[in-house]
Parts: sequence; structure tokens; C-alpha cells
Amino acid sequence: METNLKHKKILLGVTGSIAAYKSPLLVRELIKAGAEVKVVMTPPAREFVTPLILSNLSMNPVVVDMFDKQMQSAGAWHIHLSHWCNAMIIAPCSASTLGKIAHGICDTTLVTLATSLPRGIPFIISPAMDTDMWLNPSTQRNVKILKGDGAIIIPPDKGELASGLSGPGRMPEVDVIRDYVINILSYNINKKADDELNKSLNPLPESVDSDKWNAELELEQMKQANSGDYPHKFLSGRKILITAGPTYEKIDDIRYIANHSSGKMGFAIARQAQKAGADVTIIAGPVSIPTPEGVERIDVTSADEMYHKTTEIFPHFDIAIMAAAVADYTPVMPQQGKIKKGVAGDSLTLELKSTKDILAALGKSKNARQMVIGFALEATNELNYGREKLKTKNCDMIVVNSANKGRSGFGGDDNTIIIIDSNGDQIDFMPMSKDMCAIEILNYAVEMAGR
Repeated sequence: METNLKHKKILLGVTGSIAAYKSPLLVRELIKAGAEVKVVMTPPAREFVTPLILSNLSMNPVVVDMFDKQMQSAGAWHIHLSHWCNAMIIAPCSASTLGKIAHGICDTTLVTLATSLPRGIPFIISPAMDTDMWLNPSTQRNVKILKGDGAIIIPPDKGELASGLSGPGRMPEVDVIRDYVINILSYNINKKADDELNKSLNPLPESVDSDKWNAELELEQMKQANSGDYPHKFLSGRKILITAGPTYEKIDDIRYIANHSSGKMGFAIARQAQKAGADVTIIAGPVSIPTPEGVERIDVTSADEMYHKTTEIFPHFDIAIMAAAVADYTPVMPQQGKIKKGVAGDSLTLELKSTKDILAALGKSKNARQMVIGFALEATNELNYGREKLKTKNCDMIVVNSANKGRSGFGGDDNTIIIIDSNGDQIDFMPMSKDMCAIEILNYAVEMAGR
């Protein structure tokens, strides 16, 4: 195996989860990749794996007790240890430790170290617990808090659990976790070099900490977005309908009313949903983007065509994500042939009428098992308009973005989104690629469906 972690120092936390039996294997894989590993355990973790095993494998003492006498000679040893590492990972992380870190309850050595970790050192968490515990609203709230604080959450796998039940909650295999660490640390090195170059050209923005958080967020699922399938098909069995791109509203046989939508956001969602195991259909306006592999595509031109096709097939889908920029108005009397300037004169008046509201129609007709996700692209007062649209269209979730911000809106490869759900919960994201936005939107939709 290639030595990707040479000279890297990894602090591994182990908590009281049955998945702790994988921790010795993870220590071995990290060391094989070139890392130096030190292990910290919570007291309940000793019921699942012994400190002696982890100490022998890591070739370092294992810390459990906050007041371990062999550690006290180092003064504020927890500060020194948290500054020692290049990355900290907790695998497995129980629901209890997840909540304690989210709320800063430092009653164990492990939580104290996690709380002492300097900003800029990657903090990776691999939750492992039974499905009902993972889907519990309190656990999901804690996950959101930790993501917002900059932690990188490795999504748990689906499968058979220790309880005999089956569902999401399994700790991924150790090679998946190892690769997360490798990718994150490799990216941080490259990111640091890029930052040094950018510093010589432009001053760093005041929001540098937020940008660092965003870099870590993108890395959390970089492997999934850019190469191959997801390690776990978290959308397996779900049927997802997506709209994308603009619509063209005919003025005459030559001219039309349109907008600047490229369709990239909708196609990114379709691509990532298919990778995650969903059965995906995309209804696309006039765009030239290739169809993602495994996705069914239906091409339309006008708002009326998109309305009829979307409402016709929506009853067969679990989730509808309306990312298209559908025209709000269309000419009342489109002309045959070409309107001649010599005939129309120096001015031309067009009478327009409202198009049919696709999002409102789906929100009105959806049943209890269906979810409708809308988009709100605004030039001003984005949040106010987004919340209003969420309510009036009866959406389960709205994705808000701005037409006037950098790395946002039409045309580019990046976007800056805010997710608001029907409970009023809101998550703001820093600028990131549209594929990363797609992953966050899909993850949030699955979390909502599991509540």
C-alpha cells in the first residue's frame, strides 16, 4: 500500500460502541499508511476493546483516565496532546459522545481533547449506533451542530446491526475511514499551498475560518463526488424527480423569453442522487449538458410543457426537487413566423400572462410519503422570500441562493446555498461546488424523511 500518511500524527478516539472491535484494525491501517497513532478511550469503550490491544498496536500508551498519573508530568497534557496531532478522528463515536462534544460537556478525557483541538486541525467523526438512535432528532441536531462547528461527519453505513435490525448506523469499514483521513490531510496540504499563493496576490477575507470549514466540508465527500459510487447507497430504493435548466417562452418562431439558467445545479443533483442509489428522472429545459449515466431524461422547452410533464409523473416519485428556473410569464399570443421590424415599428409591446406554478401544484397534490423541495433564487431579501415561498408553496424544504453573490446563482460551477425546512430550521453553507451542494441537499432530504 502507498504510504500516504508518512510523518502524520493521528489522534484516535474510541467510544463505547459495539463497533469498537474495528478500532484495532483502523489503528493497524493508519500505521501501515505511515502515520503515528495515539489512542484515547472513553471508560465504556473498555467494555468492548482493551487498552492493552490498542496500546500494543499503536506502540503508544492509551489514555482513558483524565487524571492518569503518567500523563500529569506534561502539565496541561490535554492541550499538548490536542496540539500534537495533524488530525483527530473518533471511530466509532457513540450518540452519547456525539452529544457531549456538540454541547461542550467535558466529562471524559476524549471530549476534553476534542474541545481542546485547535481550529484548522481536521476533526473527523464516524458515528456508530443503532438506526433508531442515529435517526433520533436529538442525534441529528447534534450532527448539524458539529458540522456547523467544522467537524467532518463520515456518514454511517446501512446494513445489519448488532440489535438484529437493519438500517443506517453501521460504522464504515476501516479502509473507507482510512481513505477519508488520507484525502483530508492530502487536501489540507494542497489547500495550504494554494492559500500561500493567494495571500501573495490578494488579502485573505475576514471569514477565513468559515472558508477553512468549507474546505473541510467539501473534502468530507470529495471521494464520493468525484470518483465512483458512494460506499453506501443511502438513496437505494427511492425514486427522485428533478427539474433543471431554463424554459423558453416563444415570442415568434425566431425569438423567445428566457433566463440565464445553465441547468448545472439540477444535473449535479441528478448525478449525485444516481450515485447514491436512487432511481432518477430529470426533466430538462433547453440545455446542452450530457445526461448523467443511469439517469432517465425528459426534454421540454416551455414552462407549460414542463408543468404538464412534471405533474403527470410526480405521483410515481418519492422526492421531487424543483431546481429549474421556470419562466414566470409567457406571451399571450406567440406569433407565427418572424415579427418584422419594419412592420412592428420602433416599439413592440408584448402582452404576457402568468405561467402555471409547478412547485405550488406539487405542494398541493403531494401525499404523506412524498417530499417536495423547491429552489428560491433571489436578488434581494433572499431569506424572507425563501421562507415565504416555502410556506405558500407547501414545500418540505427550500434551497435559497442569491443572484448577486460571488460563487452563486446561474452559470458557474459553484453555488452558495441556505437550506430551510418546514420546521423553520436553517443551515447556511459557505460557497462550494454544485456537486457538493447536491450532496448536502440529498443528505438533508434523507434526514428529514427519517424524522
